[in-house]
Amino acid sequence: MTELQIVTLPDEVLRKKARPVTKFDDALQTLIDNMIESMRAANGVGLAAPQIGQSLQLAVIETLPKEDENGEDIPNSRELFVIANPRIVWESREVIDGIEGCLSIPGYVGEVERAYAVRVRAQDRRGKNIKLRLSGWTARIFQHEIDHLNGVLYIDKLTDREKFWTDEEYYNMRQEELEEEAVEDEDVAETAAPEPKE
Repeated sequence: MTELQIVTLPDEVLRKKARPVTKFDDALQTLIDNMIESMRAANGVGLAAPQIGQSLQLAVIETLPKEDENGEDIPNSRELFVIANPRIVWESREVIDGIEGCLSIPGYVGEVERAYAVRVRAQDRRGKNIKLRLSGWTARIFQHEIDHLNGVLYIDKLTDREKFWTDEEYYNMRQEELEEEAVEDEDVAETAAPEPKE
């Protein structure tokens, strides 16, 4: 397998509606394998064909690992999806804000509102029709990657222009929030502690 170069803004391919996949041949299988390799090498959870310079309605997605009761990652619990010609055919009224980044916009993250749940129709890597019901973080990844296939980037959907940060700015902001939460938890614990008896 070959690790492919990921294109970044302002490359025009990222802003074009991708062409449908019509041939599920050996060349496509090689491209898919290389996309999976490239996504993993970049520590990504999704990669769309336009991100490697190919105007095709094709994306690979790998979910985060499931966790056990102790919060530890369960080995081999990630799910890998290959989707060609995907369409979102239903989305929930419930929406949720979340932080997203993109391999094609390195060094930045932003807050984006997405449907909490979606249903997707697509074809798998062999061209077989598939239907998927997705929710939570997995639904968010699918929506992000399908946007790529239509020339849309997460920066087009920010909840607020102010909610777009460099990785460093976001990290520092989260550290401050966590420190504030820790102080609040200590205050609550002190309030709840019984008065000492004399």
